[in-house]
Amino acid sequence: MNWRYKLLNIGFGNTIVADRVVAIVNPSSAPMKRLREEAKSNSRLIDASQGRRTRSIIITDSNHVILSAIQTETIAQRLGAGIMTKMEEKDPKS
Repeated sequence: MNWRYKLLNIGFGNTIVADRVVAIVNPSSAPMKRLREEAKSNSRLIDASQGRRTRSIIITDSNHVILSAIQTETIAQRLGAGIMTKMEEKDPKS
């Protein structure tokens, strides 16, 4: 069985499954800072910023919070334009 995923590049060689993205938000507001801290305390925070300043927060359908150093608008354009990569993975059982 073949699985196909559309991967969204979120910068510096990091990709996420595009279909799992619920929201891409700016990290500067107080509610987003609280969301980030809550995710960190609940082990749902993924820091993909590579040590750089966080410029966007991506929220997934699994309630994970992903930090990226790429601008919110850039990630949204990539998602909207379909600038993604496809990954095929074979099921080891088949």
